[in-house]
Amino acid sequence: MPLVNVMVNSKAYTIACDDGEEEHLRQLAATVDGKVRELLGSVGNVGDTRLLLMAALLIADEHHGGRVEGDHHSEAQLRHELEARLKAAEARAHAAMEQVAAGNHLKTDLEARIQAAEDQAAAAMEQTATRLERIAASLAAA
Repeated sequence: MPLVNVMVNSKAYTIACDDGEEEHLRQLAATVDGKVRELLGSVGNVGDTRLLLMAALLIADEHHGGRVEGDHHSEAQLRHELEARLKAAEARAHAAMEQVAAGNHLKTDLEARIQAAEDQAAAAMEQTATRLERIAASLAAA
């Protein structure tokens, strides 16, 4: 069983671990050391035991919080995912608005064509009525 020397709060500790776990143990100790240094900056030196206990509680809280939520994504990952979803929704909304605008354009064009056809039909009917009046007048004179 290998022994690993680690440093936490500038103090050396020797800890036993399973074969092949040495690097992992060093990384864990570095995490604890980082948390202890954060605490030193905020609460000052309150004793090694209390600092280590506070660091352990903060790390346990971070770990527990991730399990309670059921999602191991970091806040940055969640923000990135939400931004991507927002962009996709905006793109879909923009495409839908373009389709509506194109539909409105087609509707306006169709309405204009119908109006032109109605105007032509009305003009043709007036011409026909005028001709019929002339024919009627000719027949009445004869």
